[in-house]
Amino acid sequence: MRKIKIGQIGIGHNHAEAKMLAVRKFPDLFEVVGYAETNDEWIKSRGGIVAYQGLVRYEVDELIDKCDAILVETDVWNLTEIAKKCVLAGKHIHLDKPASANLEDFKSMIDIAEVKNLVVQLGYMYRYNPAIQKAISLVKSGDLGEIYSINAEMSTCHSAQYRKWLKNFKGGIMYILGSHMVDLIVYLLGEPKSISAFLKKTNQDGIDVEDNNFVVLEYDKTIARIYVSSVEVNGFGRRQFVVSGSGGTIDIKPIESPCIINYSDKKSIDNIYMDDKVTEVLQDDLAYGRYDEMMKDFYEYVVGNKENPYSYEHDYLVQKVLMQIVNNK
Repeated sequence: MRKIKIGQIGIGHNHAEAKMLAVRKFPDLFEVVGYAETNDEWIKSRGGIVAYQGLVRYEVDELIDKCDAILVETDVWNLTEIAKKCVLAGKHIHLDKPASANLEDFKSMIDIAEVKNLVVQLGYMYRYNPAIQKAISLVKSGDLGEIYSINAEMSTCHSAQYRKWLKNFKGGIMYILGSHMVDLIVYLLGEPKSISAFLKKTNQDGIDVEDNNFVVLEYDKTIARIYVSSVEVNGFGRRQFVVSGSGGTIDIKPIESPCIINYSDKKSIDNIYMDDKVTEVLQDDLAYGRYDEMMKDFYEYVVGNKENPYSYEHDYLVQKVLMQIVNNK
């Protein structure tokens, strides 16, 4: 079996450690070359954690030269710049999310990768969530009928320190967490006809950031709603993804730890005034392997055994819609 020589640029992203731990689980697939980090503050705070123990630290260009593929895990505002450097060098990339806020730079990077036939895998983890995968399957198979509504919520009760960090991004928590929901909705429905965004600030702890956000994406026959909060008590437990169609509804809440699915089929409903549903509980791997399947798929994409279902066009459209939301356009 062919091994991929892989390295990681950046250890500052919130998901950087977990991605490196994931690829190190699969020595038959990946030869981990090392990592690069230009910010010594990140080296001080994260350089000694288990994920990077025993690995060589390289300069960015040196690491790129030694690898077939790169995990791009820098601070969010540097992601696209480093991704472009990698694809220009002919390297496949796993790029964490959301990409940097310059849409033209992101499009340029994606276009280069497409011309060079390079893998670009975005790190939207809910693509691999078993409940979300079931919802996508029900939509794509037509079992839910004609879709007229999607309701998505992804909130957390963050610390004051985290909410201060969110000030780096226009749209605050909508940019960081709402992007996950945009990814799924755009995958199911495509580009919306119009966007109405309500990006509000609670000013809790005196922090001036968009931490209480709601957006409506309008389609010909479908309304998709996204609510994202950084100050919601038990927001994690209320994360949900609900898809309603002419044939049935799938209601996922919570989305993870565990994934709980409530499914209602119009053909089996006896009383419209009863809570008539079938409940299924799926255990996900949030704590021990959230990114395992993602990284294994990355390998398969690179060696040509699988085609990434999330196309260059899709990834660009997600970023485009996200930028329209946070810019209120």
